[in-house]
Parts: sequence; structure tokens; C-alpha cells
Amino acid sequence: MFGNYFYNESMRRMTIGFGQIFNNIQIKRKSDTGKVIQTIRVPLAYGPKEKFLVRLDQQSSLSNREFAITLPRMGFEISGISYDPTRKLTRVQKFKQVKSNKDGKVMDFNYTPVPYNISYNLYSFTASAEAGLQIIEQILPFFQPDFTVTINAIPDLNIKRDIPIILNSVNYEDTYSGDFTTRRAVIYTLNFTAKTYLFGPSTSQKVIKEVQSDQYSDTNTTTAKRESRIIVVPSPTTADADDDFGFTTNINFFEDSKKYNPSKDSDE
Repeated sequence: MFGNYFYNESMRRMTIGFGQIFNNIQIKRKSDTGKVIQTIRVPLAYGPKEKFLVRLDQQSSLSNREFAITLPRMGFEISGISYDPTRKLTRVQKFKQVKSNKDGKVMDFNYTPVPYNISYNLYSFTASAEAGLQIIEQILPFFQPDFTVTINAIPDLNIKRDIPIILNSVNYEDTYSGDFTTRRAVIYTLNFTAKTYLFGPSTSQKVIKEVQSDQYSDTNTTTAKRESRIIVVPSPTTADADDDFGFTTNINFFEDSKKYNPSKDSDE
């Protein structure tokens, strides 16, 4: 079972969807009279907190104007993945999609996904407390305590899921230390939990056009004689899985001792 490659990109789409929520945060700088003199769209990137801190430390002095990371800036990362047994559903349910190929129409399907919680950390880096508060206030009111996004989990099967993202905590940190020429960084760390689902491999199968069942007078089919045969076919027989059709049932009774040979598709 393991070793058969498949990749639905479910976690990748979930991570992109999480980042898109915070992709248009802005801060405004005002003059003493209250007039807006500058509007800054806060850059957002995927990466660990330590990576941003190292880039800040590379230019700790404000008097040195060589290239370095600029503030404000935001970053996010996956901090953990855990199974959620409270949202487990039956395994036998299928998600189906009829498609056409060179052999005709086939049925693509995938079984019920597995519920997992993905933890994300969102970081906000600003040079002043005012800028940090502007960013946080544009985020917190939308989480009460969750915000729902729609993820296109399996595009080939047109499976979409509404994923609640829960805000768990908000932490504040001020890294200012040293003299007045040393760069200051006000850091907010927001922890979220996305209640998402992970799908297994998708499977394709041809459309079943006929079902045959032989009935016997005893449970030991090796020695028992067949009594009847039930055959069910769609009506019309040209119907496909995406058509609106009924069924025709034929029942035949036998008094011989023959048995059906599935490999030869004949009675012997």
C-alpha cells in the first residue's frame, strides 16, 4: 500500500489559503495634523521567526544604510500537525466525479478524508509600537475566535471544504535594547489552528453496466445447486454514470447443476 506515489497538495493549498488572509495588511503614517503621508502594504513571506530575526541583526545599527530587511514585515510558518479524532467520519463514503478519456467515461473517486489540525504561527515585525497595533487591530476583530476559508482540496474531483481557522493566542515582544541608534523590533506572534482534512489517493474505475448474482439452496456453493440468477442492468443500457436512468432486473430460475465460470463468462 505504502510506496504508491500520490500528492494531492492539500496541505500546500491550506498554507497558501492561510497566507492569503493576511496578504493585504496596510499601515498608514500620519503627520501631526492627522493627514496620511504614507501608506505601506506590509510584505508577507513564509519562513521561521528566527530567519527574520537574523536578518534584522545583520543590520542592527540605524546609521548603517547598507541593504537589509526593512520593517514592517510579516511572516508565517507551520508549527505543528496533529490528528483530530473528534471530527472523524465513516470511511466508506465516496466523493465521485465522472470523466471522459480515450476508453470512454470513467468514475474517479476518493474516500472520506482524515481530519487533521495544522498549527500556524503568524509573526508581525514593526519598528514602532503604533505600527504593530495597526496590524494587530486589522486581524483580531475577524476571529471570534475562528474565521472560515474555502479550500479547493481536490480540483480534479471538484471537492471544496470550508476550513475554520481558530485564533488561539497573541504574544507580544519588544526586542529593543542598546542605545538610540540601535534598531528596534516590536514582534507580535499569533498562533492559529486550521481544522483541515487530508485526502488519500484518488482511484479511477470504469462504469459498471451489469451486475449478476447467482442464488443457491445452501451456503455451501461447492456442492449446492443453483436455484436462480438475478441480473440488473441500467435502463437504457447506453446510460453512463452521469445520466439519469433506472434499472431493469431479470430473474431466471434453473433446475440444472451448472455453475457460472466468471473467467469464461459461461455456465458449465
